[in-house]
Amino acid sequence: MVGRRRLGREFGWLWASYAVSAYGSGLGFGALPLIAVLVLHAGPAEVSVLSATGPAVGALIAVPLAPWVEFRRKRPVMIGMDLARFAAMATIPVAYAFGQLGFAQLLVVSAVVAAAKIAFNAASGAYLKALVRPDDLLVANARFESTNWSSIAAGPPLGGAAIGLFGPVTTVVADALSYLLSALGITAIRRQEEAPRTTGKSPVRAGALLDGWRHIMSHPGLRPLYLNQMLVAGLIMATEPLLAVLLLRQLGFPPWQYALAFAAPCLGGLIGSRLAPRVVARFGRHRVFRTVGTLRAIWLIGLVLVRPGVVGLVTVIAVELAIIVNMSLYSPVLATYRLEHTPKHLVARTLTAWSIGQQASIAVLTALAGLLADITSPRTALTVAGLLILATPLLLPRQEQTSRHEPEPSRSHS
Repeated sequence: MVGRRRLGREFGWLWASYAVSAYGSGLGFGALPLIAVLVLHAGPAEVSVLSATGPAVGALIAVPLAPWVEFRRKRPVMIGMDLARFAAMATIPVAYAFGQLGFAQLLVVSAVVAAAKIAFNAASGAYLKALVRPDDLLVANARFESTNWSSIAAGPPLGGAAIGLFGPVTTVVADALSYLLSALGITAIRRQEEAPRTTGKSPVRAGALLDGWRHIMSHPGLRPLYLNQMLVAGLIMATEPLLAVLLLRQLGFPPWQYALAFAAPCLGGLIGSRLAPRVVARFGRHRVFRTVGTLRAIWLIGLVLVRPGVVGLVTVIAVELAIIVNMSLYSPVLATYRLEHTPKHLVARTLTAWSIGQQASIAVLTALAGLLADITSPRTALTVAGLLILATPLLLPRQEQTSRHEPEPSRSHS
């Protein structure tokens, strides 16, 4: 079975480190907006500003980091970014304990974590491409995707219970410690890493900063996938702070129900991610991009129908389940295509450019959605987001765009 293929001990350490970090983040899912609402009594506009500013500032910080990551060994970069996230997150429980926690600190922590995440993902993507065989990339990415969704399925209910028992910053402590454990796991990888080749020019020159975007925008398949992903991710994530205010404040959902509404559907992520290699083998990558890419977008409008009580909870779960099954099938296929169609010397810059574009889109659309919700209502903003996302399948690539410049098939391995 392709999904059970052994990818080696070194990949096992990388996967284990990712899992520890993912489960920590699952426990802390939505922790900063939740703290803003429950501790600082923030309204819709403030929560949306918090959700938007972190990705926006983090994306700006990550721009000069891209060539820096590209021309360095990737394992030390990953360790450093994990330690940076640990240090930033650890400041929150310390400030809370001394009664000094404020909205500005949440903004700074959000920005630092966002920038470190972009740099970490760029380094880990480049490291993964060097660590596993080309024909194992889809299986590896599917395993990461499966881990991600399982962590979100298990984490939020446990995090909600922990908040109820031990206080609002409990999950932040767990999230911070998970980055520390991830860094320790990555140090256990003993494989010698080849030093990146440099041209002798400064790696942070203006041209190098833009090389990732040049590659994406000049590639006939990556360009439409990039534009589509920016809008889909931005519109979906823009609904998160809106739902936090709608469910927690206006509809009176307790925190554990809010967590359950997002955790239970994540079990669908296990289904989609495990099916990805088989679906691609049977139907082809282009059909996944077109069909599954469209199915990601049609369900968001259903969040407008959320009402108080059990019916509202079931509505959120059903909508999120439909979105997540399709997202988890689509994402590893996209990640694999992106790595296959990016030269080795551009991987970190391309992944950074991709993340920056996506985070910037999330920031802008989240801020606009929050402003609209403040002027009108969260439900109105959800309606607008649900309608806009219906147009995103128009940006998905045609078959000739994704079939051009296909890499040579890899030799099969026994």
